[in-house]
Amino acid sequence: MSRVFNFSAGPAMLPEEVMKKAALEMTDWNGSGMSVMEMSHRSKEYISIAEKSEKDLREMMSIPDTYKILFLQGGASSQFAMVPMNLLRGKDTADYINTGAWSKKAIAEARLFCKVNIAASSEASKFTTIPPRSEWSLNPEAAYVHYTPNETIGGVEFHTIPEVGNVPLVADMSSTILSRPVDVSKYGVIYAGAQKNIGPAGLTIVIVRENLIGKVISGTPTMFSYETHSKADSMYNTPPTYSWYIAGLVFEWIKNKGGLKVMAEINKRKAGKLYDAIDNSNFYSNPVDPYYRSWMNIPFTLAKPELDSKFLEEAKAAGLVTLKGHRSVGGMRASIYNAMPEAGIDALIAFMKDFEKKNA
Repeated sequence: MSRVFNFSAGPAMLPEEVMKKAALEMTDWNGSGMSVMEMSHRSKEYISIAEKSEKDLREMMSIPDTYKILFLQGGASSQFAMVPMNLLRGKDTADYINTGAWSKKAIAEARLFCKVNIAASSEASKFTTIPPRSEWSLNPEAAYVHYTPNETIGGVEFHTIPEVGNVPLVADMSSTILSRPVDVSKYGVIYAGAQKNIGPAGLTIVIVRENLIGKVISGTPTMFSYETHSKADSMYNTPPTYSWYIAGLVFEWIKNKGGLKVMAEINKRKAGKLYDAIDNSNFYSNPVDPYYRSWMNIPFTLAKPELDSKFLEEAKAAGLVTLKGHRSVGGMRASIYNAMPEAGIDALIAFMKDFEKKNA
């Protein structure tokens, strides 16, 4: 069977070139006679993989020398706890912007450790927009401000970096990292689960400003301290070695494609095509405020919800898979991260037009 176009929100599809290179190196990496999966993380072979991947990521994102890059486990969900554990630093409150399901999960976890000030929320609008910055109620004494630049379930996205003054800005970039250039210097912490734009599940990348490392809250487990992993170059314990290796191949792939500026141009074009197809139809609709529509996750509904199952079945037969919307939202969702080629978008649009013609 030929490869399908996989629109999963995560784990998501990987670039075919990366998969092929990994396949060639599966049993023998670089003449070592070993798979990367078999290597000691302390070996010179694996250290070379780790160092190159970090170097490529730092160059690609223009990460200043004053920031540490950590390659961790536990997913972005562990960062919901690690952020307050590491960033409260003697304070007892933090600001959170609530724009969707992942924001809410981060807020719930933070409440275990501090007072949470919901500085802005779009819950009243069912998370179909983002409150304007002028309406936010930030606390200048907060330890940090946390937000989710892109909500994968609702399909809403910040297209600018919010100004929060001197308070450290924290971002869960799981679904937007590497999709476009970003000014890392505007942030205290950026964290991202790998399974959308970076690589396989199991790896989480944390980019943290050095002056925010240390002074964890009392009782913080050793493994939940950024300082622990910073001092050990992310090898305090055995890291997710194979996921880290695949991430390095993805970094190479992005660089070979022209870097993050080119990725941004492609991603904007892909999303624009799909939104145009939805907006120019009387059969499909997207509920999100157009100004805050996501480039990465595009939810849409059918005019006849009773046709949802038929749409999914026929899409799968056409090689278009994992289009079912999240259970909390319903309808459809197309996740179109870096690895989704434009051919996949074109195929989806052609299918949608044909389905509408037959079923409207």
